[in-house]
Order: sequence, then C-alpha cells, then structure tokens
Amino acid sequence: MSLNPPIADWQGRRVWLVGASHGIGAALARRLAGRGAQVAVSGRSEEALAEVAAARMRVLPLDVTDAAAWEGAARTLANEWGAVDLTVMLAGDYRAVRAWELDAATARRLVEVNLLGVMNGVAALMPLTTARADAGDWGIAVVASLSGLCGMPNALVYGATKAALVNFAETLYFDLAPRGVPVYLVNPGFVATRLTAGNDFAMPGLLTPEAAADAMIAGFEAGDFHIAFPRRFARQVRLMAKLPYRAYFPLLHKVTGL
Repeated sequence: MSLNPPIADWQGRRVWLVGASHGIGAALARRLAGRGAQVAVSGRSEEALAEVAAARMRVLPLDVTDAAAWEGAARTLANEWGAVDLTVMLAGDYRAVRAWELDAATARRLVEVNLLGVMNGVAALMPLTTARADAGDWGIAVVASLSGLCGMPNALVYGATKAALVNFAETLYFDLAPRGVPVYLVNPGFVATRLTAGNDFAMPGLLTPEAAADAMIAGFEAGDFHIAFPRRFARQVRLMAKLPYRAYFPLLHKVTGL
C-alpha cells in the first residue's frame, strides 16, 4: 500500500533538487526536466550547476551547511514560483573511515553536510509550506543510504549520519503525513559517482546515476515512502540488519573480506 499520493504527471511540477551538481542529483534533474517538470538545481558550485542545467532550469547555488543560505534560497524560489511542490535533498559527502582512521574534523564535516544540511533545509521549508492549503501537492524527499540500515565497514561516520537520516525521515513522515504532506525516504545502494570512485572494494549492485534517478522517479510515482534500490541488494541489506549480532558480524566479515 502506498504511503504517499502517487505522482501521476510531472508536467509543470515545481521540483527543487539540492545537491544536483553531480551524480544522482544531476541525472535526476535531466530526467525530470525531460518529463516536463520545472526544475531548480542547487549545490555549492555554480559552475558545475551550469553544466547540469538545461535552458529552463533555475540555478540556485547553495551551501547546505549554511542555515541562512537555505532560508534565503527557499524564499527566493517561493517568490519566483509561488510554491515548491517537491524538494529532494541529495547533498552529501563520503569518506571511507575505519575506526583507527577517525578524526574529529572528518566526523564534523560529514555530520554537518549529511545530517545538519538536511535539517537546515527542512527548517527553512516549514514556514513556507505548512501554510499551503494544497498540502498534498508538496513534499520532501530525504536521500539517506542503505548503509544507514546497519553498520558497514568503511562507513564509520558516513553510515552513522545516514542512520540518523533514516530516523529523521521516519519521524518527519509521522509528523507531516497526517497533514497531507508526502515525505519520502530514499536509500540508494552503490551508485557510480565521484564519491564512490575511490572505493577499493567490489560494490554489489553498482548502478549508474541514471538508473538511480529512474528508480527514484518510479518510487515517487508509486507513492512509496521507502524508495530503496537496487531492489535485490536492498532486500539483502534489510535481511542482514535483522540478523542477531552473533550471525551478523561473522557474515559481514565473510562478505567484505575486512
């Protein structure tokens, strides 16, 4: 059963993609624009955004760690468009970190971008959206990761931020769904992006950014709350997360070789 209203048509729908300079966000921007959506793209690099943006896309540079910048960008789009129908929060950073490599600066950076960046965005959107009478016509998508469902090697800090986002999105849905506001939790697996390019291990179910974007769109159109892909790997991770720890840790060592 769908937990959100299905999106039947993207034509004219106003979509704000935050974290669209590269990877999944860039692919999603192109896919949605091709379906007739009115798309705004945000990220730290205006130059990178300009390479992504088609003629009709709105380029809105933004550092997600800056709460005031979030507020200003949200007001700008609300003034220009009248409203934002769907905000997709894709901005994120990744560093492979094992326990003996942990340092405070890396931890702080990943928490600020991956977790507080999303919270800054939701805080900026609430005053502009909760007053809308057509509540069911706008929504928020939080992009976390399958690594947030259970502890995984190399993701000591990254996985923790994504686990927090899973909890955040679930609670956000609990608060906003009764008000008719769609909330989506997106948990990608491995996607071939500049962030994963440095991984020195086999990445099961590796997807292209375009395939990931298509999976997200399919989830939005179906009205899914939890959009996880690739499906087979997502099922495996969810099953592994349910194992007792005495089975989970040996299996993880065997699968990863770490």
